[in-house]
Amino acid sequence: MRTIFLTALIALALGGLAACEQQSSPSFNSVDITGANYARDFSLTDQDGHRRTLADYRGKVVLMFFGYTQCPDVCPTTMADMAQVKARLGVQGDKFQVLFVTVDPERDTQQLLAQYVPSFDKSFVGLYGNADETANTAKEFKVIYQKVPGKTPSTYSIDHTAGCYVFDPHGRLRLFVKHSQSIDSIAADIKRLM
Repeated sequence: MRTIFLTALIALALGGLAACEQQSSPSFNSVDITGANYARDFSLTDQDGHRRTLADYRGKVVLMFFGYTQCPDVCPTTMADMAQVKARLGVQGDKFQVLFVTVDPERDTQQLLAQYVPSFDKSFVGLYGNADETANTAKEFKVIYQKVPGKTPSTYSIDHTAGCYVFDPHGRLRLFVKHSQSIDSIAADIKRLM
């Protein structure tokens, strides 16, 4: 009888610890991809001509989006949404860094990125590489992009992955934000990571 009581008491205690552990881990609105073995890092050039890696943004929650400046809908909408997310963070907005990685290195020059990306928020950073660097970064981040011919060779569009990756202040990949997720839900997730 005493053995059954002790076993039940231990099981109850372990169950309580497990419940505490589950309650202490944050619940996110975005897809939690903590521990994924991809999207580990990048080495690209920013709109000011400086080489950048993820380590340059340690201490901040980093949101990384792949797109292109001539995108008619998804890219400008996402960037405008991220500007609103930053505004919702208030004074904590300084701890939030948005990185826009172009999947159109042929047309998205350093000068064009320097005009386009900060037009949404002056702190946002545009990143680019040559064709190989772009392809390697996209592969590391499991981002798909493909040129779609237009009426002329220079008026093509690009189909691409529309979600965003989020890293915590320690540079660990944590979340995948789906396209068209609400601004409030994204801002809440960013605050949890801070």
